[in-house]
Amino acid sequence: MHVSPIHADTPPPLLRWLLLPLQWLALQWMLLVLGTGSLLWNLAALALYPLLPRETGLRVGRAAIARGYRIFWWMARRAGMMRLHSEALDALRDEPGLIVVANHPSMLDALMLVARLPRSACIMKASLMRNPFLAPGARLARYIRNDSPRGLVRLAVEDLRSGGQLVVFPEGTRTTVPGVNRFRPGVTLIAQRANAPIQTVFIDTSSPYLCKGWPLWRLPPLPIVFSVRLGRRFEPTDQPAALLAEIEAYFAAGVGRPAA
Repeated sequence: MHVSPIHADTPPPLLRWLLLPLQWLALQWMLLVLGTGSLLWNLAALALYPLLPRETGLRVGRAAIARGYRIFWWMARRAGMMRLHSEALDALRDEPGLIVVANHPSMLDALMLVARLPRSACIMKASLMRNPFLAPGARLARYIRNDSPRGLVRLAVEDLRSGGQLVVFPEGTRTTVPGVNRFRPGVTLIAQRANAPIQTVFIDTSSPYLCKGWPLWRLPPLPIVFSVRLGRRFEPTDQPAALLAEIEAYFAAGVGRPAA
């Protein structure tokens, strides 16, 4: 995986060694808080799902998830563990019918984007829709499951036409090769059928934390720094396969190379 040259000041080696146990505990505590908060919200979402009309549940569900993730990032910054620079996404916050496409270096990528895009839906693996930490909230927010390609496209197009946003990681899994993994088909077909533009977003990091193969318990160099920047916008075309190849090449050339 290619990462950008983001650097952060670090304490002297002796102090860093002495701080390691506390830093490890602080990181695990943050993950525990995230998991506990997610479980509590999903219990609430389980109760709200049959009570709220679809559109109300969708708005409440997506806004609550975005707010929860923003609180997580605020806590991580206050604790000195993580820094997220994602203010560029605010320009997209209220734009309806938009597909946001990003590279996928870490397990935290969806948390970065959704925190700033409260009207967005994510495409989720069908197995995650059975996860008690995620499934009730995802169903309330009307996130889109990927068990049926035809159903995925139909639901995504309906959501975009009704004014929603769609967050997509076309690699399908976290990046494992320099640049980006091969893109999976679907996003440009959705764009064509919904007549929705595709806004590219680059996630840059110098940290290996929660990249493919990195265990949750392993402490990386701190602070963990992520930066989100907007890329080019692509309009839908009647040749979705060619457009997908063009976007993939654009990401491969631009990952890890922030604009000056």
